[in-house]
Amino acid sequence: MNILLLGSGGRESAFASKLAQSPKLTQLYVAPGNAGTPAYGKNVNLRVTDFEGIADFVLKNDINMLIVGPEEPLVKGIHDFFLNHPDLKDIPVIGPQKEGAQLEGSKDFSKQFMIRHKIPTAAFRSFTKSELEEGLKYLETQKLPIVLKADGLAAGKGVLICETLEDARKELKAMLADAKFGEASSTVVIEEFLTGIELSVFVLTDGKSYKILPEAKDYKRIGEGDTGLNTGGMGSISPVPFADATFMKKVEDRIIIPTIEGLKKDNIPYKGFIFIGLMASESPQGKEPHVIEYNVRMGDPETESVIPRIESDLIDLFEGVANQTLSEKKLKISGKTAATVMIVAGGYPGEYLKGKPITGIENLKHSTAFHAGTELDNGVVKSNGGRVIAITSLQDNLFDAVQCATADAGRIYFDARYFRTDIGTDLMNL
Repeated sequence: MNILLLGSGGRESAFASKLAQSPKLTQLYVAPGNAGTPAYGKNVNLRVTDFEGIADFVLKNDINMLIVGPEEPLVKGIHDFFLNHPDLKDIPVIGPQKEGAQLEGSKDFSKQFMIRHKIPTAAFRSFTKSELEEGLKYLETQKLPIVLKADGLAAGKGVLICETLEDARKELKAMLADAKFGEASSTVVIEEFLTGIELSVFVLTDGKSYKILPEAKDYKRIGEGDTGLNTGGMGSISPVPFADATFMKKVEDRIIIPTIEGLKKDNIPYKGFIFIGLMASESPQGKEPHVIEYNVRMGDPETESVIPRIESDLIDLFEGVANQTLSEKKLKISGKTAATVMIVAGGYPGEYLKGKPITGIENLKHSTAFHAGTELDNGVVKSNGGRVIAITSLQDNLFDAVQCATADAGRIYFDARYFRTDIGTDLMNL
């Protein structure tokens, strides 16, 4: 089977490494890929939103399946583009159609979906630019801190947690009146602030049945001890110790099943991943799950911890999605723990350094390097993004996985590189 994988980050590197292990694979292409993906397939110089270019490549290279890594092409309708193209309509796309992708593409859409299908989530109201004054009055009735979310995609920057009413008013005006996040904040969701521990649950569905993939916890803050600015993710751990069978049964019964059934009731076809961002809140009955957000693809850096724990053939699972026979497929998950430490560029998440030669990747002892923001320049691997390389170690327990991943991250060097040394340590005493 010839497969085209769209994307260029650590998530796509993890996918590529797993796809390359399948006996079903003939040739893997990654568009655009990074300096690490040629180890698993061929890089193709295509933008993920160049639908015409992708179509041309697919037809010329006898592609049998398209796997979509990032959210933007899904929200912009690449699956629909294939279905509506006479020469592409029979080529399976792993990723939802445009309507289903609104679960991530519109915060208001996803919140309305959750309310409609009685899925536990934070209380909220949505406001448009013309409703700014109403929104400001609403803020005065809410508890602090309060969460403001741009309705549309804002490159991971559209969620603000405001500690004071003055800050919340200022930011709401900036988002609605001044288009702080462009078109993405033409509608703003004002949401109750939930407390607890966050985790990510991943589901693969063919629209009828589903498989629950390994859960993970990611670390968003740049600084040790979860301090400093938010990032795209500084590391991740899978499994999550507190997500025991009792908690995951609550997640399945209250969130996963109503989500899959809700999509059916709303006549929304869905073939691909559902990433459920959860808050586990304390209650007298134990930890209770609430949905913070849906994403319609795998997370990054969570994928780099989740994929190494999947022992089944990934292409076989994807064929189950394409043919709606996922219920017949076996999902085997390793009992080991995966720890991922993200090495980032100097200055990240602000303005960061690029083009720095990277050394030491061949010195890893107990880990895999999943390239993210890297490029090949005349045979030299150089940094080309904020998050540069994810180092993942799969070990028998959490302590060993964290120790090995952190030690191996230290074996990689480029100018001004940085990584957190405390990824996963908060979970060791749970």
